Amino acid sequence: MKLTKTSPLLLVGAGKMGGAMLSGWIEQGIDPAAIVVCDPRPCDEMAALLAAKGIRHIAAASGDLTPGVVLIAVKPQMMADVLGPLKPIVGAQTLVVSIAAGKAIATFEAAFGAVPVVRAMPNTPAQVARGMTALFANPAVSADQKHLVEELLSGIGAVAWLDDEGEMDAVTAVSGSGPAYVFLLAECLAQAGRKAGLPADLADTLARQTVAGAGELLYRSDLDAGTLRKNVTSPGGTTAAALSVLMADDGFQPLLDAAVKAAAERSRELG
Repeated sequence: MKLTKTSPLLLVGAGKMGGAMLSGWIEQGIDPAAIVVCDPRPCDEMAALLAAKGIRHIAAASGDLTPGVVLIAVKPQMMADVLGPLKPIVGAQTLVVSIAAGKAIATFEAAFGAVPVVRAMPNTPAQVARGMTALFANPAVSADQKHLVEELLSGIGAVAWLDDEGEMDAVTAVSGSGPAYVFLLAECLAQAGRKAGLPADLADTLARQTVAGAGELLYRSDLDAGTLRKNVTSPGGTTAAALSVLMADDGFQPLLDAAVKAAAERSRELG
């Protein structure tokens, strides 16, 4: 399947995630003429990017469009307002891709009929091409369409196909919402450093660089996270003392279990 000026990719919503994907497509070398962005109020930075790259921008779905792919990158709460205007331009072979949390494939089949639909859950590290996107396709999606989706989303990080759409709520809770947990870790680590007597700027720098560096090490290493943790934990040392608190029965794991459960339940509610 090939994207062209007459059968373009229509990106509906050019916010942070939509913008990250658009930047990834540009980096991949996708012809800007094969992309149309639909957003009533793009930010100044996005408007400048669209103008600089010669990407067509429309404020609302247009009847003169016959997109090959419609990628919906709006918040779940906006979905009801978005799907209706898109219906006239979604044909039987139009590939619909949604990144909206909690919105099941059935939502789009109800709106557009028996069309190929891929449900995707990326995350915000997509903005630096280190994202993680989980994908689930309905039976109408062809092998060529799956390949195209992989190409589009691999430009912003890793991709993984799911066998069961029911796994998507847990995926949302782990990797979709997960970057916020990591940012909170950096916040809390910096705050703990300040309470231990460090100047605020230094505590912030130490926490930020430590979280970023540990993440990069995990990304590059063939070792699993547990082994990397053990490799920096000397028996009876300072790290072991800290981990005795974090790994206690009331420590980090049960808190994260509860957090992921809450996020997964919210994902199901949004559906």
